[in-house]
Amino acid sequence: MIKHATFTLERDFSAPPAKVFALWADPESKAKWFAGPGAEHELDFREGGTEIASGVHNGTKLTFEAVYREIVADERIVCTGVLRADDTVATVSQTTVQFEPSDGGTHLVLTEQGAYLDGHEEPEWRQRGIESQLAALEKLIAER
Repeated sequence: MIKHATFTLERDFSAPPAKVFALWADPESKAKWFAGPGAEHELDFREGGTEIASGVHNGTKLTFEAVYREIVADERIVCTGVLRADDTVATVSQTTVQFEPSDGGTHLVLTEQGAYLDGHEEPEWRQRGIESQLAALEKLIAER
């Protein structure tokens, strides 16, 4: 069974697009807000580059692997990704992130299109996970 879903999240950050974009591009910064404590994280932020984040959740090893398809500095990122639960493909997705200037800050628009396979992940779970990551990004921006 395959469930297809698309969702869009919008957030306003009190930092200019260049600063918010930099927190996506820098491996150390990205690991702090994206992967979370105890997770392994690798980032090669360039077109054709990869990102891998893995950790254990409820006894299951979760591994997210992304390939960056397009990067326009301070404007947008497009990547495709695969989430595995142990050795099983749970989700295949495309994510687009737009960084728009707004009132001295950034209006971020993230759209994700996914194919959720055989009940291993649900769109709502993914959306909540990304909302948590964006909250962690907002906290990191406030600390800097």
